[in-house]
Amino acid sequence: MNYLLLFLIVMIFVFGVIISVDISRFVIRDYTVYSDKVDKELDIVMLADLHDKEFGKDNYKLIDTIKKLDPDIICAAGDMLTARPGRSTDRALKFFSYISDYKIYYGLGNHEYRMKIYPEDYGVAYPDYVLALREMGIEVLENEHLDVEGTNIRIQGLMIDRMYYKRFEHHEMTTQYIDEITGGLDESKYNILLAHNPEYFDAYAESGADLVLSGHVHGGIVKLPFIGGVISPRLKLFPKYDGGIYEQGRSQMILSRGLGYHTLPVRLFNPGEVIRVKLLPLAPKYTE
Repeated sequence: MNYLLLFLIVMIFVFGVIISVDISRFVIRDYTVYSDKVDKELDIVMLADLHDKEFGKDNYKLIDTIKKLDPDIICAAGDMLTARPGRSTDRALKFFSYISDYKIYYGLGNHEYRMKIYPEDYGVAYPDYVLALREMGIEVLENEHLDVEGTNIRIQGLMIDRMYYKRFEHHEMTTQYIDEITGGLDESKYNILLAHNPEYFDAYAESGADLVLSGHVHGGIVKLPFIGGVISPRLKLFPKYDGGIYEQGRSQMILSRGLGYHTLPVRLFNPGEVIRVKLLPLAPKYTE
């Protein structure tokens, strides 16, 4: 047998094994963020891009992990389900019902937004889904904000137009647009922006967001050593933002590599992520 062909067969087998492992597991990523606007320590678990994925029956592995982390609040940064006409939202709702004892803030991704803007395809799936979430006490933030009780921290949801998700197209986003849909951010608050698409981090930072929690890119699907994620949802190779923490002026963005997948069950060297953020007041400087 040709040695090159044998090598390719072996590599395909090895990559297939890694993919089957990576789509079935997740890791915990820890970040610590300091700010002089933060007046009280806050532990956050951030979830993104679950896409109806289950880790064990009824998602018990993910739910047990969240309960062991025992955060003060949970932030969902969008695409917690996969939107397809006729597809049930029951799996996502069941998952949230198991963790609804926590205070949950839900920012919308392109899949939730798709259900909202195409009622001719999805019927009442979106309003029914949001109503069920709100009946559980979950705060669904459709370009709305809420203050975290007892703190100077404000959480703002950002639901952007579908054109900002189009493949093969790039549309510039302005701070004026963000101000129009959010009503503007109060810079006296520590503003956490749940912005599903990380591509517009510059605009989010300029608008006054202190911390952006984002997803959407799925870590670039394939993660190459020393290079990072390979492809974005817009089918752009080697996206600028694929996962981790980024800074722009006084703003920071924590980008989750997500938990699930849709269309193709592929994650290579790229397991799912549960993000834990410890938000702390800036330590005072003492002088002798």
